[in-house]
Amino acid sequence: MTRRRRVAPRRSFRRLAGRALAAALLASAGPVLCARFVDPPTSAYIVACRLGALRGGELLHVEREWVDLPEISRFAALAVVAAEDQRFPVHHGFDFAEIGEALEERGNGRLRGASTISQQVAKNLFLWQGRSFVRKGLEAWLTLWIELLWPKRRILEVYLNLAELGPGVFGVEAASHRSFGKPAAHIDAGEAPLLSAVLPNPVRYRADAPSSYVRQRAARIRREMDRLGPGYLERVLR
Repeated sequence: MTRRRRVAPRRSFRRLAGRALAAALLASAGPVLCARFVDPPTSAYIVACRLGALRGGELLHVEREWVDLPEISRFAALAVVAAEDQRFPVHHGFDFAEIGEALEERGNGRLRGASTISQQVAKNLFLWQGRSFVRKGLEAWLTLWIELLWPKRRILEVYLNLAELGPGVFGVEAASHRSFGKPAAHIDAGEAPLLSAVLPNPVRYRADAPSSYVRQRAARIRREMDRLGPGYLERVLR
């Protein structure tokens, strides 16, 4: 008679936990696929901002209006790419050249972010803020799904509608009305860099009353827009 091998409880638990983790990770593709076709009514980051205000005894008034990509000025689209992720049309979610430069600068004592637009969409739409390894790992996993399941056009559209561009102001449509008194479709080449220039700290910086720092940063973004050229996003926008 052959004896059946007994699996150690610890090994059995690890196997079960591994399968549960794999199933959870695969299940994460569902919400990502849904968001390709359904415009998100809110985001994890907006919810977190509301909860943070409530904990402080306040109500956060959110200004946000979804608009499709054709209703957003191409200057605005080019400006955020020039400011945040210049290799957006060609990378697959991660800009390894930018990551290398950021690590090199961190080694010299300076802090610099290297998140792509795709990574920012994954974080703002689905995750919490912070710098833990768990969150960064989930961000990377969701970024892979986003790049696999969404066209670049959709990634940029969601980003332009979810990015925080002022205290309680999310998306370029609301930001354009707040700063310039007009819809995002009419943002011109001079206004677009001002909106993008506040992205490092949209609670502190303002496009409608720009500080000298915002003006200087906007001027750099405008130069990068000119360098990239008006047709840089054609493959994304068509």
